[in-house]
Amino acid sequence: MKKLVLAAAATAALFLGSVAAHSAELRADHPDTYVVKKGDTLWDISGRFLTKPWNWPEIWHVNPQVENPHLIYPGDILKLVYIDGKPYLVKATDGTIKLRPKARVLSEGDAVTTIPLDLIRPFLIDEMVVDPSVFETAPYVVALGDERILSGGFDDRLYLRGLDSNAGASYGIYRKGKEYRDPVTKELLGVEARYLANGMIEKSGDPATLDLKKSKLEVRQGDVALPRNEDPLPPVYAPRAPEQEIVTQIISVYDGVSQIGQYNVVTLNKGQRDGLEEGHVLTIYQRGKKVLDKVAEKRGDEDPYVTLPEERAGTLMIFRTYEKVSLAIIMDATHPIHLLDVARNPY
Repeated sequence: MKKLVLAAAATAALFLGSVAAHSAELRADHPDTYVVKKGDTLWDISGRFLTKPWNWPEIWHVNPQVENPHLIYPGDILKLVYIDGKPYLVKATDGTIKLRPKARVLSEGDAVTTIPLDLIRPFLIDEMVVDPSVFETAPYVVALGDERILSGGFDDRLYLRGLDSNAGASYGIYRKGKEYRDPVTKELLGVEARYLANGMIEKSGDPATLDLKKSKLEVRQGDVALPRNEDPLPPVYAPRAPEQEIVTQIISVYDGVSQIGQYNVVTLNKGQRDGLEEGHVLTIYQRGKKVLDKVAEKRGDEDPYVTLPEERAGTLMIFRTYEKVSLAIIMDATHPIHLLDVARNPY
């Protein structure tokens, strides 16, 4: 495991913020202390104390000088204290609050993360949304080893044209997937690059030779090759509400489910150009159903149908942004969520 040397903050390590907790509302049943358990996330822990988990920066302070701010671990004791009448979470040991800076060496992956990284990791490394032109210009599979029509086994060989890369470089193999269009304007926002496999360049040239190391689906001639980040640093997310007003819609869901629930990954029709950033939290609303007003129908109204109000259905957090779309994970779902449901600034 990689070793990371992390310096704890001077005051209560990760927490004890200087931010005024004016909007961090405590739950009525919040505990006074909590022992961190394996599998916890910062979102889960915040939800034990706050009515709105995304407001955790109000009571938890991230020290900007710390490379990775997730400095709590299974077994750590969290204590709720009040300073000048405002609540703060601090890390304590045997009831004693830690106030001294301390260097700490740990294995990557030990620290508690904001959200379940295992669920979003494929969308940080493998799955992508790209401009349609990528499939017209990217290097592509011209032939498969051993005169095969399909390939996908470990150490299977692929031959790529148009690739300018040295031996040892890592590439993913992709196929054009669904198009993402805005539900209202019909603008083409991007194209899903469906991940098929990945491997290492064994020999450069035209064609170049790639050895497959891992596959999800079989590879065919014409599939494209895109550079791949084999070992990205774990992302650090700071859940927060957008500063500007955001109204977006869910336009796709991964894994082909019809009803969207907790921890499903969805695509939104807004992205970087609209001001969305990783860590932004939005509230999801079910679209109001259109129903027949039988009284209005009986009275002879020209349009006897009425649209019911939107209903709050859950919360999502954006974890990856592109220019025109974003990927988000559903953090909680109080009602079934569907395609084209709306997401807005949290209240």
